[in-house]
Amino acid sequence: MTVSADSTSADAPPAARPYDPFIAAMGAVATGVTVVATDGATGRFAQTVSAMCSVSADPRLVLVCINSRSPINEAIHANGTFTVNVLGSQHDHVADTFAGRPWPGKEPWDFSCGEWVPAPSGSPRIRDAVASFDCTIHQVVEAGTHRIYIGAVADVETHGGDPLIYSAQAYAKPLPVPPSVFDDYPGSGPTYRKNTKENAK
Repeated sequence: MTVSADSTSADAPPAARPYDPFIAAMGAVATGVTVVATDGATGRFAQTVSAMCSVSADPRLVLVCINSRSPINEAIHANGTFTVNVLGSQHDHVADTFAGRPWPGKEPWDFSCGEWVPAPSGSPRIRDAVASFDCTIHQVVEAGTHRIYIGAVADVETHGGDPLIYSAQAYAKPLPVPPSVFDDYPGSGPTYRKNTKENAK
């Protein structure tokens, strides 16, 4: 068989994705890892997300961004509630499972991964999450490829531990960073980090 110069063999590797400086730059950003979950008449769904932050302390509002193609969107809209679970460093397998990258022996979005309990709203909550926010929908904003959910927080749980961090396609956990030292300015440094043990008493 003759193949012309501009043809592609059926077993040739796929073309590499064009370099996108925006995606490359965002890949360098360190983010916490959370799993958003909901349950109700439409079924139980969860999705790993990295875009989560506090919006307001009064009223208590949090924000998460979810790809518009994720099936969890329909369920959140139908149920009206969701939890935001801040994963600990022991939850890397949970993060991968609900990102659609399960480890051997698991299926994508398999709730047998991790220990789940119902939050007051009925949405699933990871029992030993570093923190968990039980939310009702406050506002939904369509933005590009994603939906931004602002949740009104009805219930909070915290269990401590090291939060799971994601950056440069790898998981990590936070480590303390000592204040910078400047030889030309002796004694300089952040006052809020000084005498931490004394302030905690």
